[in-house]
Amino acid sequence: MKKFDFIIIGGGAAAFAAAIKANELGATTAMIQGPLPLGGTCVNVGCVPSKSLVHAAELVHATKKIHPGGIKLSLESFDFAKVIKDELDLVAALRKQKYEEVLSNLPQVTLIEGIAKFVNPNEIKVGKDILSAKKFLIATGTTALAPKIPGLAKAGYLTHVPAISRQILPKSLLVLGSGAVGLEFSQIFARFGSAVTLVARGESLYKNTEPELNKALEQVFADEKIKVLKNTVAVKVEVKNKLKVVTLKTGDQERTISVEDILVATGKTPNTSTLGLDNIGVELDKKGAVVASPTFQTSADHIYVAGDVSSLPMRLETTAGKEGSLSAQNALQGTKHTIDYLSVPWTVFTAPQLAGVGLLDEDTSKHGLSCTCNTVSFKHLAKAQILGDTRGVIKMVMDRQSRRIVGVHILADNAGDIIGQAALVIKNKMTVDEVLETMPVFPTLSESIKIGAISLVTDISKVSCCI
Repeated sequence: MKKFDFIIIGGGAAAFAAAIKANELGATTAMIQGPLPLGGTCVNVGCVPSKSLVHAAELVHATKKIHPGGIKLSLESFDFAKVIKDELDLVAALRKQKYEEVLSNLPQVTLIEGIAKFVNPNEIKVGKDILSAKKFLIATGTTALAPKIPGLAKAGYLTHVPAISRQILPKSLLVLGSGAVGLEFSQIFARFGSAVTLVARGESLYKNTEPELNKALEQVFADEKIKVLKNTVAVKVEVKNKLKVVTLKTGDQERTISVEDILVATGKTPNTSTLGLDNIGVELDKKGAVVASPTFQTSADHIYVAGDVSSLPMRLETTAGKEGSLSAQNALQGTKHTIDYLSVPWTVFTAPQLAGVGLLDEDTSKHGLSCTCNTVSFKHLAKAQILGDTRGVIKMVMDRQSRRIVGVHILADNAGDIIGQAALVIKNKMTVDEVLETMPVFPTLSESIKIGAISLVTDISKVSCCI
């Protein structure tokens, strides 16, 4: 029997943040690393490799754009296999630097490789070993989930995991799902030269943003010849002449499309099936996620949960890390730390990027608010005109009674950077009048936050650059 103060099941962002905090607090801690390499999803098969490919694809695409000032860029060539190799080398370097080396400097933390299973509320089995602790953290993440479409498994398909390491560029690709993964990989492959068709189940291209931004993003995809099929589902897959023939259904109408590859981006399933949680009465929701309280506790008070495996509202690397750190504090110190998820910004790394923080227009009534909203084109920003790209859009949502800004949503180059400023507006509950008192640098794209606020109180077309 090996005894610890704290046992962390998982090796990703949430687990690492918890291990660092537990080490600071002097708790003897075991980290049980499962099948993924150290670092979990984000560094190995998520944010790092996908954003590396986003950047590489943008460099290729830049040679196709019309640039101001009579500048014409040309592309001599690109080696897709080398792009993938460089991306994987980056992953290995960051895994070593940010995870392996960090772990080696945590003297109170012991790394144990294997699959953990609860045998009773205070003991887990890993291989032949039994480990016990007073407190536990479940941070096992999620795995890509393929839809149950007849013929799909037999025909074969990609998820984001093999897609980041496969060195062959498909001539044609069908992407199932229009979440962040589906949107980003559709654009990546299209920019490298694949003929891409994106299938969205609903009416919106991306369900978690405003309709005005969806419309603008649809136009971007259309301009880049990415075919988008909304209100559509795949109902059958066959293989004919070495191509995958997919039957798609839109309403009552069916059509077929033949492609070299299919990328499945329809969601993920929580990694809970091997944990033995039924042995200890830890409650799961209908999707198999661990039900969590606002203080990250499960239905067993001494067992905490963080990251994608939980029922908590956001699936981001930043929230996973914060949840891990706070759950370790709560478990080991008896604190009751929580996260205000409405003030957490998110970004989809399309180009232009899609970002947001706070409430959507349509959700304000659920929070007892009556909103005043306005959408402003980046045509009103001098910086966007300087860059020769005015496709950007910002929508700002204000509570009419308190005049507090409760939501900011942006489609623009570098929206992921701009949204950080908006997150401070939301977190600090700033009113439109307080935002109007800010003095952003001119000319920058971050001026969009103030210009969005100005649009709520006056006609933006009558405002000078000297705001």
